[in-house]
Amino acid sequence: MRGFRWNTWYTFAFIVVLTLAAAWVDIPGDRIDPFGWKQHVFVHQGLDLQGGLQVVLQAKPAPGQSVSSGTLQGTLTTIKRRVNGLGVSEPLVQTRGSNQIVVELPGVDNPANAVKVLQQTALLEIIDPKGQQLAPGTVVTTNLGGPQDVNGAATPGATPGATPGATPGATPGATPAAGTTGATPAPTGPVYQTIVTGADLKDAFPTTDQIGQLVVGFTLKDSAADKFYQFTSTHLYQPMSIVIDKTVISSPTIQGAIRDSGQISGVPATQVNDLALQLKSGALAVPLEVVQSQVVGPTLGQDSIDKSIIAGIAGLAIVGLFMVLFYRLPGVMSVFALLIYTALVFALFQLIPVTLTLAGIAGFILSIGMAVDANVLIFARLKEELRMGHPVRRAVDAGFDHAWPSIRDSNISTMITSAILFWFGRYTGASIIQGFALTLFVGVSVSMFTAITVTRTFLRLLLSQTWIHNHWWFGVEATSMPLPNPREAAGD
Repeated sequence: MRGFRWNTWYTFAFIVVLTLAAAWVDIPGDRIDPFGWKQHVFVHQGLDLQGGLQVVLQAKPAPGQSVSSGTLQGTLTTIKRRVNGLGVSEPLVQTRGSNQIVVELPGVDNPANAVKVLQQTALLEIIDPKGQQLAPGTVVTTNLGGPQDVNGAATPGATPGATPGATPGATPGATPAAGTTGATPAPTGPVYQTIVTGADLKDAFPTTDQIGQLVVGFTLKDSAADKFYQFTSTHLYQPMSIVIDKTVISSPTIQGAIRDSGQISGVPATQVNDLALQLKSGALAVPLEVVQSQVVGPTLGQDSIDKSIIAGIAGLAIVGLFMVLFYRLPGVMSVFALLIYTALVFALFQLIPVTLTLAGIAGFILSIGMAVDANVLIFARLKEELRMGHPVRRAVDAGFDHAWPSIRDSNISTMITSAILFWFGRYTGASIIQGFALTLFVGVSVSMFTAITVTRTFLRLLLSQTWIHNHWWFGVEATSMPLPNPREAAGD
């Protein structure tokens, strides 16, 4: 049994090291972090805890068109890039159903501006205005479509008066014939040729021009740069127009051949950063409208945290008191195991990381009960073995061995249910369900380790003591059976 004792001590040492590491992760601040390892390790609070913005965006395709799954996923990718550019901590962006995108922005400073940045299409086109000096604000139609393709609704094409250079056959001022609702209207003005689009951009960024005004700088991909160079070199001293969402922003005159970089001027200084972000992240694949917007205040979140902490401490204390009174010494060991369990789970929440929501805290508290449930199964079987007259060591091993199949099956079924809930919450966009499912899954997984390994190791280390072989310490009334020899009970 000497080798067995060494194995038990090795396990105990591993548990101690693991617990100390978890406690180090859990302690807030950097006072015991000289190397800066905890710089990015912290509690990631969800929207309902730290406050912020939740907005539901719904795709608005043009009449007669539908939103495919590929289009919705492309729009989702663009929204994610824009959210990352906003600098929001722990955002959540996911689809819901077949035509909606749910965006949660915890701690966002300007909700109205955030919604504006997310919702705008920001379709960039540099067009050939056919020698015209198109005025800023002019609405144009290009070979890639008209305003109706941006706004999702039939809109007049070019502004009145923008008729020079009209495409042959296009009748200015023409309106769609009656009975053509749902069809794409014919262009009512000139159709301009697009030279490059936002998809050709390599990068977009705020910068300043020669006179110090804020403008949007951009660089082009290699394939587009060659095309842009060919156009600018053959149209020297002629205007070209920069168009955002089919609206002319500026029409600078080409002073020299341009290959792979340029600037967009005429943008209000307050909108330069937002436009650069929108162009860099790409245009939306389909227009979006806000169907639901909710701002959560941080005061409500802090109140929820305080009450959740009180509920967790109270629940842990009541469960621990029950275990000690009913199971005595094993109950005390289970309380220590629960404390280790709490430290491990909380550390994992920060390391994975898990965005902690109010529902997630509820799942964590529920998993504490699941951890105790495993100990109840073990200790109940242990007491049965003692009542049958078996030695304490054999009763302890039998309690763990016979209870393990029930613990394994019940916990695995709970983990499967958590996985299904997580998938369901992801599909429906219900982050509250995802938070609950994820924390419950992590908690149940760790509970199997603490219930089987930690508690068992503690009890095995105590079995070498003579006093522990009294059945009273295990919640069983003293019997007339003589106490076994400690060396015999230990298997020596």
